[in-house]
Amino acid sequence: MSESFEQLFEEQEMKQIRTGEIVEGTVISVKEDEIVLNIGYKSDGIISRNEYTNTPNVDLTTCVSVGDKMEAKVLKVNDGEGQVLLSYKKLAAEKGNKRLEEAFEAKEVLKAKVVQVNPGGLSVSVEESRVFIPASLVSDVFEKDLSKYMDKEIEFVITEFNPRKRRVIGDRKQLLVAEKAEKRKALLESIEEGQTVTGTIKNVTDFGAFIDLGGIDGLLHISEMSWGRVENPKKNFKVGTELKVLIKEINGEKIALSLKFDDTNPWLKAAVKYAVGNVIKGTVARMTDFGAFVELETGVDALLHVSQISKEHVDKPADVLKIGQEIEAKVVDFNADEKKISLSIKALEKEAEVQTASEESTEE
Repeated sequence: MSESFEQLFEEQEMKQIRTGEIVEGTVISVKEDEIVLNIGYKSDGIISRNEYTNTPNVDLTTCVSVGDKMEAKVLKVNDGEGQVLLSYKKLAAEKGNKRLEEAFEAKEVLKAKVVQVNPGGLSVSVEESRVFIPASLVSDVFEKDLSKYMDKEIEFVITEFNPRKRRVIGDRKQLLVAEKAEKRKALLESIEEGQTVTGTIKNVTDFGAFIDLGGIDGLLHISEMSWGRVENPKKNFKVGTELKVLIKEINGEKIALSLKFDDTNPWLKAAVKYAVGNVIKGTVARMTDFGAFVELETGVDALLHVSQISKEHVDKPADVLKIGQEIEAKVVDFNADEKKISLSIKALEKEAEVQTASEESTEE
């Protein structure tokens, strides 16, 4: 009788626990799938792998060590075998929900790891609490494949918090939009017309290329890609390539770019190279009914009028010339202001005739 009384007395001296209570204990044993805690009760507390974390197949020996102090929530005071069932993840989730609520009210920017990806969006874990970020709020641009975010840490804000309905919504998009707005503002304050900057080709279209200048895009129109003619921008420019460009014009947030740098302007030396009377070579670039346009160098074309193609009558340039054909002609007119040069093959033929006649006369 006295032995039973002593046993009852010892049990009363030990702390009492009940379901839902938070207890603190010391790890006395840890296996891959189970943690045993001394919680100061007549029975030890057990935390299974499933009650430690939502992460599947985790090795608990890599998470805690014997002697570690831990808090957990009581699930059952007696599991039928005299042990106390505990949950670490439920307590962590409650703390996580409190953390999320505080962040929601303060509009705080959080950073957490993506633990699940599906076509509808991303799930991130904040202290064992889940936050869902819909696909439409993951980025400020459409992203078809979200798998690249798996296991990565991302920043977001909580825009909806309703733990009772298990609805905690995060938004990453607004942070990206705000960040880009700041970058645009800073960039616009640092650049000016006539300045040379480096950007990255973001997109190429039939009419030009959009260049990312580091916060805002500028347009490199097809007419500004070269001093010469560019027929197809997609053949000349590739997405991702770095490019040094000239800021031609700034109109609000619209930036016009150019690759026509003043020091590369072929017309700077054209007056000397293509002075009237000079004999030059060029390539037939295109033809019309009234003449052929001859490329003398990139950005410098000259007109060979149909009447100047030959001393013989020519109806159409295409009757005697071909695109890509190299010709030799004499410069008969140069207009620097209008950037117009006129050529003549006929003048060379006449000079050749005069030269031949003069040589024959000398021999006689």
